[in-house]
Amino acid sequence: MEQIITNINQLDLKRKYSYADYLKWQFDERVELIKGWIHKMSPAPSRRHQKIEGDIFGSFWNHLRNNKCEVYHAPFDVRLLKNKGQSDKEVETVVQPDIVVVCNTSILDDKGCNGAPDLIVEVLSPSTMKKDFNEKFNIYEANGVKEYWLVHPELKTFESYVLVHNTFELNLRFEKAEGIITTPLFPDFKLDCKDIFE
Repeated sequence: MEQIITNINQLDLKRKYSYADYLKWQFDERVELIKGWIHKMSPAPSRRHQKIEGDIFGSFWNHLRNNKCEVYHAPFDVRLLKNKGQSDKEVETVVQPDIVVVCNTSILDDKGCNGAPDLIVEVLSPSTMKKDFNEKFNIYEANGVKEYWLVHPELKTFESYVLVHNTFELNLRFEKAEGIITTPLFPDFKLDCKDIFE
């Protein structure tokens, strides 16, 4: 009989796990799996982080109300697959981005998203910044995420990258909460940086 994992301390953080393992964990602490390795997520985000995330989510929610695309916010599991059709035991990367937009709704199921969303937004915090800029950037790029936004609450900066020939290229960069955010995915979408940072 398999041991029920109710506390993260029961896990060996020096070994790799799969999504099948992840589904059996019954503890409250939020974690992500990146290439099989457990990454603890930061505690509840700051109020500023939540406000920025809420403003961006709300803008997408309103914009997509009569659209086939759907928007979700964390906690929401996104399983990233090297090859389509992988079993739960073969999936080694499960992330919980702050916001995801999915237009191919066939990859959505009751567990979350089974494949690359069209757009991912990460609102940076000091404890996750390095992971969001490096590991997640590379994973999202390799899995075919079409657009990746990085929002820095403290510095009031915004960056977006779009996938061009399987490589992320800088699309927009704004500093000091100045600039109008747009996306090639939805040409009529506009969001003023001042509305999310001030």
